[in-house]
Amino acid sequence: MEKEIKKPPEEEEGIPWHTAFFEAIRMELDEYSRDLQFIPEFPLNTRPLKIDVVIIKKSRDVAIQKNIASIFRKENVVEYKSPRDYVSVGDFYKVYGYACLYISLNKADIMDLSLTFVESRYPRELLAHLREVRGYTVEEKLPGIYIIKGDILPIQVIDSRKLSEDENIWLKDLYDKLNEQEKRRIATEIQKLGKDKAALMKAYLYVIQRANLKSLREAGEMFNIDLAWDNLLVETGYAARWEARGEARGRQEGILEIARKMKEMGFLAEQIQAVTGLPAESRN
Repeated sequence: MEKEIKKPPEEEEGIPWHTAFFEAIRMELDEYSRDLQFIPEFPLNTRPLKIDVVIIKKSRDVAIQKNIASIFRKENVVEYKSPRDYVSVGDFYKVYGYACLYISLNKADIMDLSLTFVESRYPRELLAHLREVRGYTVEEKLPGIYIIKGDILPIQVIDSRKLSEDENIWLKDLYDKLNEQEKRRIATEIQKLGKDKAALMKAYLYVIQRANLKSLREAGEMFNIDLAWDNLLVETGYAARWEARGEARGRQEGILEIARKMKEMGFLAEQIQAVTGLPAESRN
């Protein structure tokens, strides 16, 4: 009997965590946006092998003074796991293999590459394997940032929930169990970005709202969102008051308006359907 292939948790939930992660890490390194090129789902060849994010320095001489990028070289492979997933030992070897394939296919120098894994929990099993089986040295250089030494590639594993609130808000709060203080903080920070930069965080905001609404409902709790957060969601069209409050009046009109706004903002059809529940023919 063939082994059943389990879908990633984010696919089961209909929540595009990886898209939100791409926006989050791009915003974390926003001050270096002129010096870095960010490539999501970098295709390795014609088959469905993809690296979550590749970050390329436009000039190898640029120094990135950021805690999550201290190991960065010219080309940097990044693997991300959603809050309901984790970096397993198998994932480590798979992504390491992807990195080697990247070097081969792109004629890159292995000395120009680094490898980063990001998850939202302590990577106990992986770090134990790297210490005990591979003989690597593991050092928590900064809170949540584990530097792996002993390989030709610089490697780090990041526990995003332990990152600094001041320096890494976007990665730290890309989570499905945010408390009220964390939700207010995200709303405030997105408002500070200004309209143009806030527009770059549309998937991030959608994921935060969607994931936390679901977790609160599963726990049987009311989704009491503060005014600033509520206004931000409504103004940007990522969600609607009817979803957060269960309003019946004008629901159909509201759903159609949400679908229209999301389509204008570039959301994928499956994302629109996940939020609105509308069939394809109703979203035009």
